[in-house]
Amino acid sequence: MESNQTAYYKTPIGTAKIVGNEFGISSITVLDEEIETTEIPLPLKKCVQQLEEYFNGNRTVFDLKLNPQGTDFQKKVWNELLNIPYGKTRTYLEQTKKLGDIKAIRAVASANGKNPIWIIIPCHRVIGSDGSLTGYAGGIWRKKWLLEHENPVKQQTLF
Repeated sequence: MESNQTAYYKTPIGTAKIVGNEFGISSITVLDEEIETTEIPLPLKKCVQQLEEYFNGNRTVFDLKLNPQGTDFQKKVWNELLNIPYGKTRTYLEQTKKLGDIKAIRAVASANGKNPIWIIIPCHRVIGSDGSLTGYAGGIWRKKWLLEHENPVKQQTLF
């Protein structure tokens, strides 16, 4: 198996650390520390290009090979996240219903929190039933930024 390669790429919400190989992207995390954009390895170039288009407002759907590492249940939850359209949100309860077991809401929320491929697998689009921006591993301010970026209809205050 091809070993993973890593790239660092500056975004408006921090430095993205992208890890993957020819089998797909295995993780994207956003770091708090500033790291200069690195030479982008060939298997990660398409990912960086699509993230750049997303942040520039020119991409609403990603077309990348993904290879997240997790349990079968986590992968099922992450796969369902891919069905939440750009600019839309879904509550944890709605997300759980889509997966077919309303009693699994805590497990679904936990799997969301372990999503290794930020932005592309849009866990930031899942909110509390009361509309609150519940936990986000990258910090609530990033979740708010991403949701406002995807919903450019300027209202008085969104949150």
